[in-house]
Amino acid sequence: MVGGGLGTLVVILVALYFGIDPTFLLQGMETVRVDAPASRGGVPADDPLAEFVSVVLADTEDVWHAEFRRAGRTYREPTLVLFSGRVASACGLGQAAMGPFYCPADEQVYIDLGFYRELRERFRAPGDFAQAYVIAHEVGHHVQHLLGISEQVQSLRRRASEREANALSVRLELQADCLAGLWANRADRMHELLEQGDVEEGLRAASAIGDDTLQRQAGGQVVPDSFTHGSSAERVRWFRRGLEAGAIEACDTFAAG
Repeated sequence: MVGGGLGTLVVILVALYFGIDPTFLLQGMETVRVDAPASRGGVPADDPLAEFVSVVLADTEDVWHAEFRRAGRTYREPTLVLFSGRVASACGLGQAAMGPFYCPADEQVYIDLGFYRELRERFRAPGDFAQAYVIAHEVGHHVQHLLGISEQVQSLRRRASEREANALSVRLELQADCLAGLWANRADRMHELLEQGDVEEGLRAASAIGDDTLQRQAGGQVVPDSFTHGSSAERVRWFRRGLEAGAIEACDTFAAG
């Protein structure tokens, strides 16, 4: 689904459509907004994790500026929003339980830093690179938005059955996984980013939050037709494809069998 995050169960609530009072959305929110162009210095000095997120975002900007220039296009940077508890976005109310998400309506990446604790403790996927993968996946959704892919998929989903709509969501999410792998490939070429064990951290994170794994953890039956993000094996495969190919052409999940 558009704006879905790494392992996230994103529910997009369009506040105006449902008549939700905006003041309600703003109650109890703790938000730190970091504009992407100033992301290297605009985070709280006493929050190392927030600074880490900002540095990774800046690195994705380096990569995608170069990729878009190569294609004769201009990359428009997203804005990073760090939040705790819940946050109002142009896509509606975002809550920590949803995990990180991207909103195409305001072109902002929303990161709840508490999700990284979940990633480490619940999903058993610790490590800096696993955390970076979360950000790169959400930025992948931003890239899809800039290329018009997200909007095309949403148009198709509105005319599809529930099963077909879920399948389209899976392909969109797997493409974001592949784009995250592409970022890792390019960032390593630019800055020698990857260290020993980093790839394993990313693959472990991708595997831990597959729909089948999450359904088993919840004690339920695995129902492939209900998948919206892809199985663990699929997520690992597409992240690895982007990482190894380092080319956006390799991330065409919609043409894949």
